[in-house]
Amino acid sequence: MNSSKYFSFAILLVLSLGLTACGTNTIVVNGKPQGTSQPTATNAIRPFQVSIPEAELTELRKRINETKWPDRETVLDQSQGTQLETMQELARYWANDYDWRKFEAKLNTYPQFITNIDGLDIHFIHVRSKHKGALPIILTHGWPGSFIEMMKIIDPLTNPTAYGGKASDAFDVVIPSMPGYGFSEKPTTTGWGPDRIARAWIELMKRLGYTKYVAQGGDWGAIITDLMAVQKPEGLIGIHSNMPGTVPADVEKALQSGGPMPSGLTADEKRAYEQLDFFFKHLGYGDMMGRRPQTLTGLADSPVGLAAFMLDHDAKSLAMISKAFAGKQEGLSRDDVLDNITLYWLTNTAISSARLYWENKYPFFGVKGVSIPTAVSVFPDELYEAPKSWAEQAYPKLFYYNVLDKGGHFAAWEQPVLFTNELRAAFKSLR
Repeated sequence: MNSSKYFSFAILLVLSLGLTACGTNTIVVNGKPQGTSQPTATNAIRPFQVSIPEAELTELRKRINETKWPDRETVLDQSQGTQLETMQELARYWANDYDWRKFEAKLNTYPQFITNIDGLDIHFIHVRSKHKGALPIILTHGWPGSFIEMMKIIDPLTNPTAYGGKASDAFDVVIPSMPGYGFSEKPTTTGWGPDRIARAWIELMKRLGYTKYVAQGGDWGAIITDLMAVQKPEGLIGIHSNMPGTVPADVEKALQSGGPMPSGLTADEKRAYEQLDFFFKHLGYGDMMGRRPQTLTGLADSPVGLAAFMLDHDAKSLAMISKAFAGKQEGLSRDDVLDNITLYWLTNTAISSARLYWENKYPFFGVKGVSIPTAVSVFPDELYEAPKSWAEQAYPKLFYYNVLDKGGHFAAWEQPVLFTNELRAAFKSLR
């Protein structure tokens, strides 16, 4: 499928936002603007809306209903992966009850844009607060997530007085889609690793006119945010991570080699080691995407196959999502999960997103060398609970560290109230 035919640009009044439109009646073909009525400036910021043809949704439902199912797993737990019962209920709901148009309408209520950075068209949501003195923040998603992870916190961050906060808590929010994800263009050459994405995000904030801002991320977003900080761009005054890179070099080496746990670890550090050891032993999806992403072609052909692969990110997230499809919602709803999977399907980004693992040269949880002010929030169901001792070593200017009692890997998506409160508290001293 060609994702680029699915969307068209709206004619928006962007001059009031201080942005430059590329012209009217713009159509995107292969991620590039076609048929513009006037020349496009290199750094133009172009308004964007989503409109998926009905035929594509019909085709999706057809493919779901024609799924060729595997045999049932031979165990009673999830040790063999995403369970057949979960997938069959997901497929039933997806084909019969799920409504993409509901999500599409919600998405189109937010200002969306496209701009070309380093030769690639980047999609992003940009919402300015009505409150004066709002602190600009760029939020970066991960895999198997998308900008959808951050949508629940847009309104509380930009309009805090309507969500239990003060005007002084306000943020301007920027949420880009990583290259090869969502509505951003897919790289056609190598070289788009986390460090290059970090440089692109720095350029994006500069292009939007922000001279003072903060950055936040989890999963890939955590790595990219760390690398933004390493590059020390003018204007970036602090970062926040919910999957911080804190693991010391000797611990990282032991984990990668399968060797014994280093001696002298505290109780919290031992627990973190055990969590990471468990995760690395179950990181089959990451190994495959990191070594042979193109071999996963079946994910572009089967929506249910794609869904099963995306659900099995980590044990706690899989358990939470499985409960949602069993009628016991915790954190994420069925629609939350299917909004995200449907986005991947309709944009045909299963393989292009996987290539980021192949491009990556950085340890997922290792220290990156950040020296600017850093805040860390630790959620109990994250891949590992970063000990404060490691965080203090990894981030010499750690100014905020808090352990939450609820939430997991997709913290902003699962627990938007808690996450919003964390960002308000963390960045209060940097305003």
